[in-house]
Amino acid sequence: MYSKEELKQLKKEFWEGFGTYCSHIPALKRRKSKFMLYNTKMKGVEMKFDATREGAFVILEINLHNPKDRLEKYEQFEQYKTIMEKQFPDGLIWDFAYVREAGNEVCRIYTTKTGIDIHRRIQWMEFYEFMATEMLKLEKAFKTVKEAIE
Repeated sequence: MYSKEELKQLKKEFWEGFGTYCSHIPALKRRKSKFMLYNTKMKGVEMKFDATREGAFVILEINLHNPKDRLEKYEQFEQYKTIMEKQFPDGLIWDFAYVREAGNEVCRIYTTKTGIDIHRRIQWMEFYEFMATEMLKLEKAFKTVKEAIE
């Protein structure tokens, strides 16, 4: 079991390692910033990574404050589900009522790799490979449907 400070250090090392890993990916070398993340240029829509004891997550999150607006934006994405999932043989997980740890509700479209644990350094390469590959695919899917949704 890690102390709070040790866990903070572990996560810091994990994300620094991910940055180093990404700097060696040819598709990312030409980019000004590695991934789109918060710069989707679509209000209330962000792309995120998460790494936990349960696995790795690559997420498109709709976090508009107004529940009606949030659900409406989610439904717009859902109309293009087939196009969005083209790059994902196992599909994506579509959750219109995901509750974050903080208790607030958002809509999420994501993919996950379970069976890996951020506390196991030996598995970090599996996290890195999954997260980089899947985020590139999710960004491509997002860009494909973005214009139609706006």
